[in-house]
Amino acid sequence: MTAIKFRNTEQRLSSAIAEARASLQGETVTLRQLLAAVGEQGILVACALMASPFLLPVTVPLMSWIFGIPMLLIGTAVVLNRLPWMPARVVDRELPGDTIRLVMDKVVGWAERVEHLIKPRWLSLSSTSVINVLNGLLILHNVVLLMAPLPLVPFANTLPAMAIVLLAIGMAERDGLVIVLGYLMTLVSTLYIGVLMALVILLGLNFDTALETLRGWWG
Repeated sequence: MTAIKFRNTEQRLSSAIAEARASLQGETVTLRQLLAAVGEQGILVACALMASPFLLPVTVPLMSWIFGIPMLLIGTAVVLNRLPWMPARVVDRELPGDTIRLVMDKVVGWAERVEHLIKPRWLSLSSTSVINVLNGLLILHNVVLLMAPLPLVPFANTLPAMAIVLLAIGMAERDGLVIVLGYLMTLVSTLYIGVLMALVILLGLNFDTALETLRGWWG
């Protein structure tokens, strides 16, 4: 496994991704090469991008599993400060180089547009292994909440997704203020999902009937 470290706070995310993009040449790029190039900042941005579709009030049920499993791997990588083990056939699989570079160009453009709002500050919230383990555990916690079996219940996906985006972007840019907002959103999403799950239990053991009741409250 390869250890992954936080970049220098003087280098903005857009320039870090641009450097990674420039290092990936050739017609094909393996996942191993891509992960080595983007490092922890890159996979955190990928986590935020995967969580962003859930910012809509209601999402497609299976989507939480499709995107949830990769986000669980990213959260695990943050907790362990290492890329999680994956089979060689996965990490050495060749991907189209032009497509990868195009996606990275778009990420650079997105980062440049938001960097005037997000910047390194309150560095104690992203500067030690202990705090980063906590941040990674909170990402994992929110991914589990996002994957909770509450399909089509308003905000059941949205609130944990907001927490994931805030935590991932805050860590990627070492912005402690954004990380704190991620903590607060984690608390809100935990309370909300916890109450919904408790209501499902209290309303009876018929899970489908309980879900229909909850959706009717938002009618």
